[in-house]
This record gives sequence, structure tokens and C-alpha cells, in this order.
Amino acid sequence: MDPVTHFEMPADDKNRMRKFYETVFGWKTKQLGQDMGEYVLVTTTETDEKTGFPKQPGAINGGFYQKTEDRATQTPVVTIAVDDLDASIKKLEAAGGKMSGEPADIPGVGRYASFFDTEGNRVSMMQPLPNSPMNVKNMMG
Repeated sequence: MDPVTHFEMPADDKNRMRKFYETVFGWKTKQLGQDMGEYVLVTTTETDEKTGFPKQPGAINGGFYQKTEDRATQTPVVTIAVDDLDASIKKLEAAGGKMSGEPADIPGVGRYASFFDTEGNRVSMMQPLPNSPMNVKNMMG
């Protein structure tokens, strides 16, 4: 099975959202700069300092992104780790899914693609690089 490895949620006010999730759930957040689109990294579980991987198998981390005027595609998103992004894209299209844009490389992380499932939900896939924190095979040893 291909596991869920990441989540993202849109925010009107990222500072307000950060404070909410830090206060209610004890999550840690880190605001990134303009070069990373002002993205907010979210840590929901203890991670290994050397690898950046969650210490608890099955646990995931995520992020917050800024909402824009086009709110139709701005919903919470889960990212599923796959071994072969191109093969997974072919499978999803054959099963009735629709790609949302073209796959993109995320430096140091892997190759990413967003799509809509048959129910209109926006979902993402990631083919993680071998040493990426998104590579759950590294967490399993």
C-alpha cells in the first residue's frame, strides 16, 4: 500500500492558524521565507534530529499555505508516497482521476503531483528522494 506521508491546510491568517494549532494540539510550526512561498512547516510528532523523520511509524507532519482568491482548489490535502510517480499518474487517470497541473520537483524532497480523485477531492502524490523525510521506507528501517 502507498501510505499518507504529509498534509496541508490553507489559511487566511497563518499566524492565527499557527497559534490555534500550537495552543490546542501542541504542534510546532516554522515560518519559511519568501523563497518557499511563506509556507509554514508543521511538526505534529517528535522527529529524529539527524534524519528529520518522525520517530513514531505512521505519524505524519505537514504544513499551512496561504489562501488566495481561487478558493475552489484550496482545501486540506493529503500527500500519498508512491514508488513511481509516472506509473501512479497512469493508474489514476485510467481509474478516472484528473491531474491538476504538471508534476514538479521539490529540491531535497522528491517529485510531486496534485490531482483530483473521482469525487472531486484534491489529493497529492510524492515520489520521495531516497533520503527525504517523506520517504517512509527510511522510517521503517
